[in-house]
Amino acid sequence: MSLIRFTNQFPSLFDRFFENDMIDWSNRHFSDTNTTLPSVNIVEDSESFEVEVAAPGFGKDDFRIELDNNVLSISSDKKVENETKEGSRFTKKEFSYQSFRRSFTLPVTVENEKITAKYENGILNVFIPKKEEAKPKPIKQIAIS
Repeated sequence: MSLIRFTNQFPSLFDRFFENDMIDWSNRHFSDTNTTLPSVNIVEDSESFEVEVAAPGFGKDDFRIELDNNVLSISSDKKVENETKEGSRFTKKEFSYQSFRRSFTLPVTVENEKITAKYENGILNVFIPKKEEAKPKPIKQIAIS
């Protein structure tokens, strides 16, 4: 009698449940306070980096951006309380607390002193210019003598 190894070409939902992506999803998208982390895009061109943080419903005063030893941290603590009373029979009170912190290690090729930020239409944009020596140089023709 010989042993035959069975391989399933179509993984079941049970198999996929324990894949890293599902486990990692909760770590990437939730903060320590169990609130969702905003999605981030990082765009690089020859002149700069741009960090785009999707944070609708916030105001520019709700954010805190810090730079400490080439680590850029973007955070927010937002607490909202709404209270509505109708007579003595109905009381409605809702709490909302949103907190997050995202940190990014910047390369040494950026101008730390020239970082700027802007919040518009639910997107926080952080502009990080590159140093002159980090920018690509144009092709130089060398004359042959």
